[in-house]
Amino acid sequence: MTDHEEHGVGPGERRREEPGGGTDPATDAFVTHRNLLFTIAYELLGSAADAEDILQETWLKWTGVDVSAVRERRAYLVRIATRLALTRLRTLARRKESYVGPWLPEPLLTAPDVAEDVELADSVSMAMMLVLETLLPTERAVFVLREVFGLEYDEIAAAVDKSPAAVRQIAHRARSHVAARRPRGEVSAAETRGVIDAFRTAVETGDLQGLCDLIAPDVVLLTDGGGVVRAALEPVVGADRVIAVLGRLATLATLRPAQINGRPALIMRADGETDTVLALRVEAGLVTGLYAVRNPEKLSRIAREAPLSR
Repeated sequence: MTDHEEHGVGPGERRREEPGGGTDPATDAFVTHRNLLFTIAYELLGSAADAEDILQETWLKWTGVDVSAVRERRAYLVRIATRLALTRLRTLARRKESYVGPWLPEPLLTAPDVAEDVELADSVSMAMMLVLETLLPTERAVFVLREVFGLEYDEIAAAVDKSPAAVRQIAHRARSHVAARRPRGEVSAAETRGVIDAFRTAVETGDLQGLCDLIAPDVVLLTDGGGVVRAALEPVVGADRVIAVLGRLATLATLRPAQINGRPALIMRADGETDTVLALRVEAGLVTGLYAVRNPEKLSRIAREAPLSR
């Protein structure tokens, strides 16, 4: 990996050096806040590929700014990235309308420190990312910037091109919307890991009774194949139907634990390749939701940790 790729500097752009040998303030500011910008873009778009594109576009716009005149460089960079992401989000909404089968966020392999930041881990969990999908673009941006990253209303107003008063109203509406739809009674990461370990053992050993004991009667399985690989085109609802699907998967793949989107999850491998990333929603000790991402385009980055931070 080249230096500019590692630090998120745009294609063909090296870290610019000052006459004294150090890097210039623009590059330093961008590199300092790169992971924050990536995380914001990912939470708005649900796609690491699109978030990386937003980083590149942010860098190109940032290089045209007179940095010496910018007092709050973090806020300025967030504003650029948010505006670009909102434009991209509206394009993605049209693309998702023609998506084959359920659309799920691109899963990210995350470092232990993401799980330790409970608010960040909750905000990027598969379950929460799907709740965010139900918000309008501006509502999503306001909610993420306020509730996850703690930006002030005037900073958010500049990013979404609204007045602070309007942003307060949007934030209130978005919080109510999310509160009504977010998973309730979710257990801790340690409890989730225990359920997932038992789930993995039951699937691998074909222990149907064990699976029945772990899965809620009204469990829902969403499978995202993107029309590229085999996947259910509609949600699979009910313990019996979900267990039947899991039984077929177990004959084709091996399971290994992983930290996905800040939560314990499973990676299925077949013929030495990543076949499926399976995230589970655990509530009150039972699996109430399963999210199986099989679309190969969404699995291309799963081998390396994503740079999520606040």
